[in-house]
Amino acid sequence: MSAGPRVRLQPAPPQPVPLQPVPPQAVPPQPGKLAATRRRQARVLDPRGVDSALLETVRESVMADSGPVTASRVAAAVQATGRLLGTAGSLAAVERISAELNGLGPLQELTRDVQVTDIFVNAPDSVWIDRGRGIEPAGVSFAGEAQVRALASRLVAAGGRRLDDGSPCVDVRLDGGYRVHAILPPISTAGTLLSVRIRREQVFTMDELRSGGMFGSVVHEVLERMVQHRLSFLISGSTGSGKTTLLSTLLGLCSPAERLVLIEDASELNPVHPHIVSLESRHGNLEGGGEVDLGELVRQALRMRPDRLVVGECRGAEVRELLTAMNTGHTGGGGTIHANAATAVPARLTALGALAGLGQDAVRLQAASALDVVVHVERSRQGRRVACVGLVQDGPGGLAVVPALEDSGGRTSVGPAWESLSERLGLSSELGAAA
Repeated sequence: MSAGPRVRLQPAPPQPVPLQPVPPQAVPPQPGKLAATRRRQARVLDPRGVDSALLETVRESVMADSGPVTASRVAAAVQATGRLLGTAGSLAAVERISAELNGLGPLQELTRDVQVTDIFVNAPDSVWIDRGRGIEPAGVSFAGEAQVRALASRLVAAGGRRLDDGSPCVDVRLDGGYRVHAILPPISTAGTLLSVRIRREQVFTMDELRSGGMFGSVVHEVLERMVQHRLSFLISGSTGSGKTTLLSTLLGLCSPAERLVLIEDASELNPVHPHIVSLESRHGNLEGGGEVDLGELVRQALRMRPDRLVVGECRGAEVRELLTAMNTGHTGGGGTIHANAATAVPARLTALGALAGLGQDAVRLQAASALDVVVHVERSRQGRRVACVGLVQDGPGGLAVVPALEDSGGRTSVGPAWESLSERLGLSSELGAAA
């Protein structure tokens, strides 16, 4: 009997086993990682945030190509980084980075306040401003000393000078109306010091200065008559008291038919007048050549047929040039000088004259012939104000400034020289009674 075919049994295929959901494991909280994640998200999404990595990336991208640093180039570089900043964040980043590359860096936002006249950086976390009511904290800061020094070096280089160990104290004027002064360690014991003086393009009118409390109606009339009658004058006061501001406004009162020649160590005057010629002194180069001082500028100005000569500021031996300019037959000139009071101006002129090699009698004779009026301005918590208008007189006791109008606590009173000044200006006696 033959055996039938052998059948090989195949094992049954395994049945699929349905997957059961795994119960969630209890994950212990990790506050450190969670906080770091939130900080990263905030840094990416915060429209105000411009971290150092983004700044450095954009800086390298923009500086890789030659040409001016424009907002469009910065915007393109920011977009190329792929950072998720949003519309508002991108605009803020472009503005911030443009300021870092081509402006005042973290200080740029302070210049939007039209009342800010000075910015002071004493340390990375010590930035101060002056709005005319005294020094106050600015509310901005730097990342560190290296950022302050880098900004100071860049600003000085933009002014055509250099800031390093061989030249640790530099003063330059920049486009846009900025005057920058920087000091490096070890001259400065606290780190890099930076001071920025802002010249506003919009000059105040007499009415605006009066409404701001700088003077009252009587002083207003006297100052306008002083310019109209071509009296030569000095504006005295401390640093930041408003001397240049007032001088620019007064020069704007001059007749449009007059030619004004302004001579300054650093250009700050910008009067509203159709015929202005500005001359600025120049420092010597590294080899000591190319210097043009105020004395040379005065000599050049006399050949330019000026109707009024103005020497912007007198700090030292240039008092000789200031008095020389005012003694050349060009009446109605002006200038500024640092002094504690109007009555202290003669002593100040004598001290500065000694630096220029002038004796006391020489200063007295020159000043008595050159000057008619001294206007003294002061700065207080209430703001800047004209504290005194005095008449320059040469008597037995020597050169003196005799008060004609004085401000005391917001009230204007007449002084011993009022009758003489009012007569020269053609003012009525009722005006003095109103004071």
